[in-house]
Amino acid sequence: MSKEGKRINIIGAGISGLVAAIVLENEGYAPHIFEKTDRVGGRVKSELKGEFIFDHGFQVLLEAYPMAQKYLDYNALNLQQFWPGSVIFEDKKPSKFGDPLRNSNLLLPTFFSKHATLIDKFKVFRLNNELKEQSLASIFQKEELTTLDYLKKRGFSERIIHDFFQPFFSGIFLETELSTSSRMFEFVFKMFAEGAASVLKEGIEAIPKQLASKLKNSTFHFNVSVSNVADAGITIEGLPLVLSDATIVATEADELISNLRNQKIPWKSCHCLYFETEKKVIPEKLIGLLPGRHLVNNLHYVNSLTGSAKNLLSVTVVDNQGFDGKELEEKVRKELTSLCGIETGTLQHSFVIPKALPQLKNIQYEIPASQTQLLDRVFLAGDVTLNGSLNAAMMAGEKAAEAVINKFQNALI
Repeated sequence: MSKEGKRINIIGAGISGLVAAIVLENEGYAPHIFEKTDRVGGRVKSELKGEFIFDHGFQVLLEAYPMAQKYLDYNALNLQQFWPGSVIFEDKKPSKFGDPLRNSNLLLPTFFSKHATLIDKFKVFRLNNELKEQSLASIFQKEELTTLDYLKKRGFSERIIHDFFQPFFSGIFLETELSTSSRMFEFVFKMFAEGAASVLKEGIEAIPKQLASKLKNSTFHFNVSVSNVADAGITIEGLPLVLSDATIVATEADELISNLRNQKIPWKSCHCLYFETEKKVIPEKLIGLLPGRHLVNNLHYVNSLTGSAKNLLSVTVVDNQGFDGKELEEKVRKELTSLCGIETGTLQHSFVIPKALPQLKNIQYEIPASQTQLLDRVFLAGDVTLNGSLNAAMMAGEKAAEAVINKFQNALI
């Protein structure tokens, strides 16, 4: 049977499924991609409303991600780079703290910052240099501590942990206790140190759209809900079995594969609110942080697609403390006023994101292609197989596709 004649079904048109399809196409295969929604991207999602693009949650592209560099054309993406630092709010007073070696505008504010001791600043510099010398694979082979224990073990002061590390990494890990693995901390810290963090003017969904545009021989099936996956094929309600020579599951496998029914993955959630504001309290391209136990974790301004002078503020709530809806909105407004000196106008959009990040144990950077194989003809992809990141989603999709290719090649020997 020719490569084009091999029936490969990919479940899920998120980042992982799209990369798997790209790898398969590059080897001459023509996969079928089944997606239960009407769009590509999975959790990487944006909405257009008026002159603004609203991302579903504060999602950034870390440009140092090796897999993003491999599969994305950065020049074709309208990247809006953040400065390598943040603005920390205390008593309505914003102060800058960041990497002066990459942006000289941060030199004096960081040197005189009261949010870290001089020893802390030296330790950040040393950690930066240490991680630059280490491979990503070696980072993920280290002993796992919680991020909080890791920071304490390295001798960082309570001040910098409270004022910077806790709010900054809580916004990335979507948990407020810094209980996430130290492997993930070192990985993310290294990526921030080695490249820019960017949002996209056309929204984060421009990433999966670019990946999908690379596919020329794949067939998309949108608004199709797959209910079961087995070696023989996939089941779609009301239709005969769709036969498979190979199936890649690039979505939550526990809902589709019988022997995974009791292995549900827990998820981290967050809220994202977008407010109009009269003025920009943070004129530079920096992320605002609120240390301490507050609803607001981080904030940043969103660029208008039309170049309008309107200011749109994106606010992330990691721990909603039991508040929702209008009550959450009003409490967030009060915090922005009392803690940041920001007066908010119209709430333009808000999202509750129940499945923002998978909560994983024993996280990994990569796995051999062979380990993606669950059944004889069924393979697993998705960031849930490695770690919660765009890089992991791409890596998992690539490895699952390689496993399928290897299976077909071995069958010919």
